Amino acid sequence: MLTKAYIPYGGYYSSPFARWQGSFANDNAIALGANTAKRWLAGKKWDTGNLDYLILGTTIGQHYLFYGSTWAAHMMGAGHLPGVTLMQACSTSTTCIFQAGIGVETGLYQQPFCLMTDRCSNGPHTVWPNAKGPGGQVESEDWVMDHFGYDPTAKGAMIQTAENVAAEAGATREECDQVALRRAQQYEEALADDRAFQKRYMFPVEVRVSKKKTITVAADEGVFPTTAEGLAGLKPVVPGGVHTFGAQTHPADGNAGILVTTRDQARDLSTDPNIEIQVVSYGFHRTKKGFMAMAVVPACRMALEKAGISIDDVKTIKTHNPFASNDLYMAREFNLDVMSFNNYGSPIVFGHPQGPTAGRCIIEGIEETAAGGGGYLLFGGCAAGDTAGAMVLKVG
Repeated sequence: MLTKAYIPYGGYYSSPFARWQGSFANDNAIALGANTAKRWLAGKKWDTGNLDYLILGTTIGQHYLFYGSTWAAHMMGAGHLPGVTLMQACSTSTTCIFQAGIGVETGLYQQPFCLMTDRCSNGPHTVWPNAKGPGGQVESEDWVMDHFGYDPTAKGAMIQTAENVAAEAGATREECDQVALRRAQQYEEALADDRAFQKRYMFPVEVRVSKKKTITVAADEGVFPTTAEGLAGLKPVVPGGVHTFGAQTHPADGNAGILVTTRDQARDLSTDPNIEIQVVSYGFHRTKKGFMAMAVVPACRMALEKAGISIDDVKTIKTHNPFASNDLYMAREFNLDVMSFNNYGSPIVFGHPQGPTAGRCIIEGIEETAAGGGGYLLFGGCAAGDTAGAMVLKVG
């Protein structure tokens, strides 16, 4: 349990998430994330000289990834910053925030900044020499599609892990469709009143498309209208399975930033000093191979135990739900109404850029909890390799 790590209210942003091969497809994700963070920090009128460490979370190779965090810091206008580059698939943001929290808790850092960014579009194709291959043959790997399609430990695709959990938990096609429809309806609530909820935290991205033209992307790109009839008409991704393309997430591009600091500095930097956001605890787990969605529940239980609370004490629950069975399994294990959590949005609807995915969920959870008068926020999400990360924050 942490007691000294805080996030200023308003001390975070998420970019819109852009669809696969959409508006962010041709920009280096590290450069786009750093430039967006620089514009956001300038808008806050925060002195980047006060930042003392950068934790860069990214999972898909980009040019100059070797220099990762230090290059990003330079582009942010904070070239004095040392840092580290962290990769943990879909749980990257969760671990970035907690690592920053540990640094503040121990006095190692005062104002570490977490920048999470990824681009699933135009993912790299890595080639290695094959010393045993005749005629100079090579071995190759597609960083995005090959990894979605094959886990070298479980020997299967990510969608198969969801089907495995659904089968063991008894989740049906109808239930998956119902969850997908409900999540779409919850996302629609974030668009009410000219996107009032999203505008609390979403920061526009500027994309240079030519020497003379720059476009601004201010809202999510690639969210499709969802109806019960439309979902019912889709075929399962896996023959005989319960998930369609409507009941699973889609690859996307985007970035997010979160400042973690001391309580006093958080109060000074907050847009509302009456709202405190404390980073409380972290949880993790690895479940049996080929059952990725199951890892979220024990990770959440660990985070709750470390926080000294129970699920009944939680005000807001957000999850990374790449598949509908993730939420169905969690609801069953915690005796929750599956339709009651993930208000205002979740990755099954707005997409999955990996690195910033959990960050956006946590940011949305903070805003929902603050709007509801405060309380505990629980986030939990699975990650490649049948693992998961979870986090408890207290919004007071």
